[in-house]
Amino acid sequence: MTTPLVSSKMFNPVVSPVRHTSFFTKLPADKLWKGVTSVSNAGKKRGRGRAVGKKTAKNLNRGQVIGVGKTNMLWPGLNSPIIQGKELIQQQKLPDDPEREAKLLKLRDEMGAFRLLRLSPLDRGWSGPKLPGRSVGRPDPVGEDDFEGFDTIVLEFKIVCNMKGNLGRTRRTSAFVVTGNGNGLAGFAIGKAQMGMTALRKAKNRAAQKLMYVERYNEHTVMHDFFTAFGKTRVFVQKKPEGYGLVCHRVIREICKAVGIKDIYAKVEGSTKNVQHVAKAFMVGLLQQKSFEMIAEETKLHVVEFRKERDYFPQIMAKPSEVKTVKSINDMDLNLYLNDGKVATKKKKYQVNESDPTWKNHLSKTERFRNHEQVRVNLLVDHGEVRSFLADRYPECRQIKFVKRREES
Repeated sequence: MTTPLVSSKMFNPVVSPVRHTSFFTKLPADKLWKGVTSVSNAGKKRGRGRAVGKKTAKNLNRGQVIGVGKTNMLWPGLNSPIIQGKELIQQQKLPDDPEREAKLLKLRDEMGAFRLLRLSPLDRGWSGPKLPGRSVGRPDPVGEDDFEGFDTIVLEFKIVCNMKGNLGRTRRTSAFVVTGNGNGLAGFAIGKAQMGMTALRKAKNRAAQKLMYVERYNEHTVMHDFFTAFGKTRVFVQKKPEGYGLVCHRVIREICKAVGIKDIYAKVEGSTKNVQHVAKAFMVGLLQQKSFEMIAEETKLHVVEFRKERDYFPQIMAKPSEVKTVKSINDMDLNLYLNDGKVATKKKKYQVNESDPTWKNHLSKTERFRNHEQVRVNLLVDHGEVRSFLADRYPECRQIKFVKRREES
């Protein structure tokens, strides 16, 4: 048996170029870790990696001692007693501590975990540490004019985008603030910039340039009830007595504090999430308030006020130059005139169905509360006796009257 002849060309090895480098071998370690821990631009747009790249907040107060600083001093009453024995301790300088700075740096370097610095409850905004609802101070002085007594509150802080042909989608920070001195002067404005602090500074300085004076009744509430609207937002405002407080939308509450209004009730209908429309509607309503003289001239009626402090004794606030001789039905409702004929919507009262088993269940649960002292008094006033609510249906459900009889001796 003969072996077949095989050509030597079949066993020639084919040499192909092999790459011995890869993504993991050609890059240094810091870039590899960055690729693992960082977030791509597309991921950032979707909200990923919000905590990546945050700087650790170090508590610089850790390790500090009251009264001990770079200059080592002895302060009586601060870091030492005022009287020691019978001697009065004097303020004096102690020897320097060269190791103090090294100890502080070592303590700060040991802080590794990221912890948000706790804010005072008075400094927090509407949503904790977020900017809306927080104070950012008074506006910057202009020349010799200083805004003494003014305070600025952030109403809205957000990121806005604009699409441009050469730059694409550009992002900026928008800040909507209100500033006021709490004594009738207030203004609001919007500021936009790349950086958040720049937008806040722009907004509060613009608001200081657009101050408006608002009339107040006895410096605590509005002049009268009024209706106002801006866009799809409608606001009904009611005048309230002293001590009532600010019962209103949080944006309206901050504007009231800036203006100096302390007692008010406001109901917002329509769009309540649009912060700018709520603020503009309320400010337009404040500026369109009418004085008592204007109301008297327009209605040709006397403006009379009834107050609880005066036992509801009528007091004439304004007189018209010409009084109406014929009275119409519309003159009976002043609120309808002040609210431009608008009426606030009210919730429908729940109609009780006595045949409903849930209503009977409610009656059985609340039956034991009918023997309270105030209910007893009301029953005695209404019926002359303490009786059950089932007395009409079942006459035997009445209180048994026990009569004490004297025993004749």
